[in-house]
Amino acid sequence: FLGVMPAYSAADDALTTKLVTFYEHKKDSSVPSHQATVLLLDPRNGSLKAVLDGSVITAKRTAAVSAIATKLLMPAFAEVLCILGAGVQAYSHYDIFTELFTFKEVRIWNRTKEKAVKFANSVNGPVQVCSSAQEAVSGADVIITVTMATTPILFGDWVKPGAHINAVGASRPDWRELDDEVMKNSVLFVDSREAALTESGDVILSGAEIFAELGEVVKGTKPALPEKTTVFKSLGMAVEDTVAAKFVYDSWSAGN
Repeated sequence: FLGVMPAYSAADDALTTKLVTFYEHKKDSSVPSHQATVLLLDPRNGSLKAVLDGSVITAKRTAAVSAIATKLLMPAFAEVLCILGAGVQAYSHYDIFTELFTFKEVRIWNRTKEKAVKFANSVNGPVQVCSSAQEAVSGADVIITVTMATTPILFGDWVKPGAHINAVGASRPDWRELDDEVMKNSVLFVDSREAALTESGDVILSGAEIFAELGEVVKGTKPALPEKTTVFKSLGMAVEDTVAAKFVYDSWSAGN
């Protein structure tokens, strides 16, 4: 797939488009499944100002949004973090989650155990490699799913009541990471209602009702409900790339 994600932010005086390719590698490949480039344009005349590494921006802005959701939605005494998946998004999520939050235990599971072991050996901090997704999830307060799964890998009867889940993978309408029990027994938050109802298999196929967009919680127009079991379905929005790219460009410009 080739995706084109244009956006304009008047508040940030920024115009961008992201070009992102997605290739489902049948075998483990040294080439990432997702590759991206962000073009930053001058909103006054359309001229090209910068070409930025969209893969880094995507990884960091996605993890940043998950962190915002977690700050608002996680239980009051969250001690155990679980990450399902060991790709690029697992690393970016680990970095920001261990920077912003204090977890007593971090667990990881990956379909290919070697990748989970490599992850645990390469990050700055102790990580427990689990032999099954259920082992990783059991008793976890915060769960992050960043997998290439097309059918559910997280099941409701594993999830601790009151846990918070960031569901980042399964970005196609026929793909799933979470089963119906998770989706229907949790309070569902999304980044975009419109996107979730057309792109997220977890939302579409489960028929789960969307409670709020994350932006509504940030603005205070909808409650966070951290005492409930919550799911944040992250699909990503082009404006997030725009704001991030402008931030990087302005920081670079100031340094020059």
